[in-house]
Amino acid sequence: MNALFEHVRPTLRDGEPLIRLFTDGACIGNPGPGGWAYILKHARKTKEDSDGQIDTTNNRMEITSVIKGLEALARASRVELFSDSQYVVNGITTWMAGWKKKGWRTKSREPVKNVDLWQRLDELVRVHEVTAKWVKGHAGHPENERCDELAEAAAAKYARLADTGRANH
Repeated sequence: MNALFEHVRPTLRDGEPLIRLFTDGACIGNPGPGGWAYILKHARKTKEDSDGQIDTTNNRMEITSVIKGLEALARASRVELFSDSQYVVNGITTWMAGWKKKGWRTKSREPVKNVDLWQRLDELVRVHEVTAKWVKGHAGHPENERCDELAEAAAAKYARLADTGRANH
């Protein structure tokens, strides 16, 4: 078993599956063409997906990767999210509750950046029980490395589309 998982053995509620969600986002330039990717793992099943956008930011791709992973789940689940984005992890575990109380504004009363994505993510974390954990990026974690590879490939695809003027996203 991967050393990362040896200490992660939560007690599940009846009928609620344990899903591990690994995510990453990438951007060529910031802003620029970007990609997102996720890996879902449950028991012996694994699902990967990735895509991107022509003009985006790295933070938007990081949040989108989590949204897409949670949207791929067929039913309410207990989810352990592993992300190398402190922005995403802190957003879920610390900031989002305060933003909601303040009408999606920061402590300095500024509108929350990427509010459309944070609000969608908020909807999803009310359906699923999500525990967010930070993993160090580019440190040899197999699922994080794979997500990085997929997200980078998606960003490169959109960069090529931008170069040829054929982007439709």
